[in-house]
Order: sequence, then structure tokens, then C-alpha cells
Amino acid sequence: MARLLPVLEDARNLGLVGPGPLLPHLDHALGFGPAAGACLDLGSGAGLPGLPLAVAWPDSRWTLVDAGVRRAEFLERAVRALGVEERVTVVEGRAEVLARRDGLRGCFDLVVARGFGPPAVTAECGAGFLAVGGRMVVSEPPGGRPARWPADGLAVLGLEVGETREVSGATYQVLRRRGACPDRYPRRVGIPAKRPLFVAG
Repeated sequence: MARLLPVLEDARNLGLVGPGPLLPHLDHALGFGPAAGACLDLGSGAGLPGLPLAVAWPDSRWTLVDAGVRRAEFLERAVRALGVEERVTVVEGRAEVLARRDGLRGCFDLVVARGFGPPAVTAECGAGFLAVGGRMVVSEPPGGRPARWPADGLAVLGLEVGETREVSGATYQVLRRRGACPDRYPRRVGIPAKRPLFVAG
């Protein structure tokens, strides 16, 4: 994990990571694991949690998705610096568009999201990437609030709420893809945020 610290320092210099110690960011990232198979980091930003998970779990293959050109360029440099080009790919673009692309839709065993957006936006943008039986793991406020993920709202996307995990003081909500995600989801760019499918409790 030590080799990730210069990468995060570079991210901080670019304003992608806030001030303060860097090790807590790594600890928090590792709490999303375990990771295996095809995995996707939704709104990867500084590569958290995707890059630490890729380093920690060598049997995993990662796609880091971010809509920002500058962030995607940073991620490309970080992947090369860590020597994980064979297992980690960076894709620039909006999740609402990419989740409909062949080779990305329904292809992932694990989707992780750290600060991507409100629950309804995260669920709608992430569901299209997941294979049936796959998991989405989302960073949550301390202690978690399962009411943020109403069963009826998730069911529209083929998702169901799973366990809430506590790891080293951080909280993670697991969602599972149990059924088909209808072709209409995610809706076009910006609509999931403007007209959310559900309101978090």
C-alpha cells in the first residue's frame, strides 16, 4: 500500500483529495473489499477506492469511470505509475451514457461508489453496469441508514438492499442485482438527479 501514497499526494496537489493524512483514505478504500472478477469504480476521481482495491486484490480487474477529463488523465497516469495497466482501465464519460455501452452494460461483478451522489442517483447509474448476482458497495454516513435505500425504489432497477457493513469505523451499504435492469435505465444525462426514482428516508 505504501506505493499508493505518492499517487494520492499527486491527487491532493491537483485538488482531488482534501487536506489531512492520506492513510485514512486508504483504510476507507479497503473497506469496500473484498474484490474479485470484473469490478468498476463509479465516479473514480482520485482513484478511491478503485486503485487501492486493485492493488490489494490482484485477482480483480478494474474499470475506473469518471466524467472529468482532468480526473481521467490523472487516473491514466496513476495506473501507469502503479504498473497495473493489464488489470485497470480508465474510461472517461458520464455513467448514464457508459452504462448503456456494449462491453460495460451488465458486465461487472462489483461496482463501488464513494461520494458519487444521493442514493437514487447512485443506484440508477450503477445498476446498469452490474451483472445479475453482482454487488454494489456504497460508502454511507456513519452508522448507516437502510431507509435511504427503499425496497420499492431499488426493485425498479433490479436491485435489492443487502447487508450494512461496519469496517474500522466506516459504514458501507451493499446492494445486490437480483433481476433485470430495464433498458430505460439509466435515463439520459442529468435526469437521475433531476427526477430521482425514490427519496431517501
